[in-house]
Amino acid sequence: MYKRVLLKLSGEALGSAGDGRSINPASLTYIAKEIAKGRLRGTQLAIVIGGGNIWRGARDGNGMIDRVTSDNMGMLATIINAMALQSALEHEGVSTRVQTAIEISRLAEPFIRRRAMRHLEKGRVVIFAGGSGNPYFTTDTAAALRAAEINADVIFKATQVDGVYTGDPKKDPKAKLIKDITYMSAISKGLKFMDASALTLCMENSIPILVFNLHTAGNIRKAMAGAKTGTLIRHE
Repeated sequence: MYKRVLLKLSGEALGSAGDGRSINPASLTYIAKEIAKGRLRGTQLAIVIGGGNIWRGARDGNGMIDRVTSDNMGMLATIINAMALQSALEHEGVSTRVQTAIEISRLAEPFIRRRAMRHLEKGRVVIFAGGSGNPYFTTDTAAALRAAEINADVIFKATQVDGVYTGDPKKDPKAKLIKDITYMSAISKGLKFMDASALTLCMENSIPILVFNLHTAGNIRKAMAGAKTGTLIRHE
């Protein structure tokens, strides 16, 4: 069982089925319930959430909005998602704090490492929003950065599929699930489950990554308990 876990959620997970856009109350409720049921006594939980259900950075800018502005809009989208998730978790009885990399004091705390760790030690779930606070970096990289800063034992990357595959399982029927792989192998094979900068940061700080399907009920609890699920990315 892990002592401290960082859970990475995509913004699309909160969205509607099909297009993954906006915030779907049913999706939000499901995720909050899975997190509430998945928490184990003695395990501290932090969360990094994306904003792709609201704004996908440069991709949504479509050349009409410059990259820096578009990425800043994406970081603001993660704050909206964090506030929604905080409310849903507190509805399930989970004490939660939101900390943002972008100062927005009327809505959430600024990210302060020591304060975040104190919240975790008191049994609160801490949601890190605003990405890394810088353009050109994904929320995957923000997750790796925050995991290193709070000394997390592992990153749980909850996705739409059962783990890391040799190809895109939605497009390639021959794609096979990989149960266990090293950081270097994942980088050399060009696997697309996490961007290279995030993966490298995890490798440099020896933070294992567990990739699993968010939509399989009970997977968060299984992962918390150390049961085999999804794909583990680790050192040799």
